[in-house]
Amino acid sequence: MQLNQMTSPAGSRKRKKVVGRGQGSGHGKTSCRGHNGQGQRPGRTMLKSLEGGQMPLIKRLPKVGFNSKSPILYQVVNLENLTRIKEGTVVDGEYLKQHGFIKSLAKPFKILGTGELTKPLTIKAHSFSKSAQEKIVKAGGKAETIARSTIAADDAENKKDAPGA
Repeated sequence: MQLNQMTSPAGSRKRKKVVGRGQGSGHGKTSCRGHNGQGQRPGRTMLKSLEGGQMPLIKRLPKVGFNSKSPILYQVVNLENLTRIKEGTVVDGEYLKQHGFIKSLAKPFKILGTGELTKPLTIKAHSFSKSAQEKIVKAGGKAETIARSTIAADDAENKKDAPGA
């Protein structure tokens, strides 16, 4: 077979629809777009949430739950991460930040009970899970809660002491 003898399969090359060339063409007047309105305009599509006068589904369903506009987002530290710390160490925000357990002292941090603790440690955090608190006390350590308001005060002091402030 020669290149000049090759042909495309039947139906693979479809003719472009020519619209807007008068009533006799069969695609005249509104150019196959129905009548006037948003659907006829270029670049405009109907929103899926519009239901044509019927009350939209999202408004028919009841509101459930509560989403706070200012939630407390804790930095999380698991007990299993604290097992390599020496016995009797006081673990506070500075220690956790210095050793890479948390990223910022400006945000509160919470100790969770994943893992086991075998050494007595004094841990100071903004919050503890119940299981973490029980495991710390069981190992012979102390779980001390820090007030969250001290974060803002410490942060303000850091900004005040910073060069160029």
